[in-house]
Amino acid sequence: MSAIDDLPPLREVIRQHALSARKSLGQNFLLDLNLTARIARAAQPLEDATVIEIGPGPGGLTRALLALGARRVIAVERDERALAALREISARYPGRLEIVAGDATRFDPRPLLGTARAKIVANLPYNIATSLLIDWLSVEPWPPWYDMMVLMFQREVAERIVARENDEAYGRLAVLSNWRAETKLLFDISPAAFVPQPKVTSSVVRLVPRAAPEPCDRKALEQVAAAAFGQRRKMLRQSLKSLGVDPARLAAAAELDATRRAETVPVSGFVAMARELTDIRSARSTA
Repeated sequence: MSAIDDLPPLREVIRQHALSARKSLGQNFLLDLNLTARIARAAQPLEDATVIEIGPGPGGLTRALLALGARRVIAVERDERALAALREISARYPGRLEIVAGDATRFDPRPLLGTARAKIVANLPYNIATSLLIDWLSVEPWPPWYDMMVLMFQREVAERIVARENDEAYGRLAVLSNWRAETKLLFDISPAAFVPQPKVTSSVVRLVPRAAPEPCDRKALEQVAAAAFGQRRKMLRQSLKSLGVDPARLAAAAELDATRRAETVPVSGFVAMARELTDIRSARSTA
């Protein structure tokens, strides 16, 4: 018996279904059910919750979510080899696990949710983790269809998500993440917990969407951040020239000195510059 249910241990599941991890799918299986339960607990309360899980593989996190009370888990799995193992979990928890065979990068859960909001809880495949997060943070309209994300990334990516100004990892991803969500790095997971062992430490991050982020146009914010961090060692008066407007005017709108560099500017400063950029462009288009 495993630590969380009466289904076989994950190593046995992998053996029975010949689930050798595929590098092309970014797979590293987390086999410690105590750790998968810890990830699931980070998304509590789970009672009455609908959870979207990406890349469940042999189903360790899926089992933890169901065992800890998730009313419904929608598991999106691209690897057809894993579907039989997931169906065994579905039989153990009848009516609570919905298996979607498909590519997570093309999956829109909203038709399955109706008016309900969901949680996203996943040990994300490393090769699509950042792009999925950006997609979820770019949802329109806002607030989004989810009320929490508990996600596992490579430690380096996790640090980029939660970074604040003056942190070494602070950049475009941190600006978008912390503009639209409250972020927190919860804990690390050793490479030894995975099969096969990755070369890097993994980290679990929680993101809770802000009901009302500081108002600005998301695309303008992304453009300002891209320009500023695209030449991060240069001052704003130089790096922002690529936007085609006076950098000093953008900086002044945010009450910033144009000699500052991108890594010293808080999220609120980028938001203020994005608003000013939008105003300038609107004035030009109506002139």
